[in-house]
Amino acid sequence: MNDLSPLPRCFWAGDDELMCAYHDAEWGVPVYDDRDLFERLLLECFQAGLSWRTILHKRENFRRAFDNFDAEKIAAYGEEKIASLLADPGIVRNRLKVRGAVRNAQAFLRLVEEQGTFSAWLWRFVDGKPVLPSVPLTQELIPAETDVARALSKALRKADFTFVGPTICYAFMQSVGMVDDHVVGCFKYRGTVNSGLPSFTDYSSLNVIKLRIWFSQTRPFYSKTRPFYRIN
Repeated sequence: MNDLSPLPRCFWAGDDELMCAYHDAEWGVPVYDDRDLFERLLLECFQAGLSWRTILHKRENFRRAFDNFDAEKIAAYGEEKIASLLADPGIVRNRLKVRGAVRNAQAFLRLVEEQGTFSAWLWRFVDGKPVLPSVPLTQELIPAETDVARALSKALRKADFTFVGPTICYAFMQSVGMVDDHVVGCFKYRGTVNSGLPSFTDYSSLNVIKLRIWFSQTRPFYSKTRPFYRIN
């Protein structure tokens, strides 16, 4: 953590240092690099049925085990490599998910060959820019999936990806900034300001001080009516 902590964050960050760092620097920040998008997608696939905290704490192990998410290398994995992955205690040793990662790497490469870049193909689903909340966003209003996530899931499945149901796709969209689901009360909230929340695009020391003043003034209201954020 840094010297500007504690900050008001989304409820899911909790008090885990790695989760807070991920929330502050990565979650909801637009990603356009193909390799980074591929990594995020595979990690979301491994998350299925698990918590993101579990995956995040194993991320460096995944990067080591999966050749830093080099799609060409993963697509070429044979039985010997798959066996070594299934014996690696540092990752999620699920046979279907490991084989699914190989299948997804192959599908990813075919899609890139057809479309030019995965990024350009992906971002067309949201017209090339992040979708921001149109109403003050609270924990209760965050959907598990959306029409766009269902459309993305259908398109990925058609391209022969696996472990890409609508819920996984929506979590992926949140992760890579296709949608920005930071909630009211979080210092990274960028949606409608009907709530009175200051909207900052940079988090300088001055703006963080302003944010803390605003939060201290409104905290009784949020504590009573919106128990969805957490101060760490």
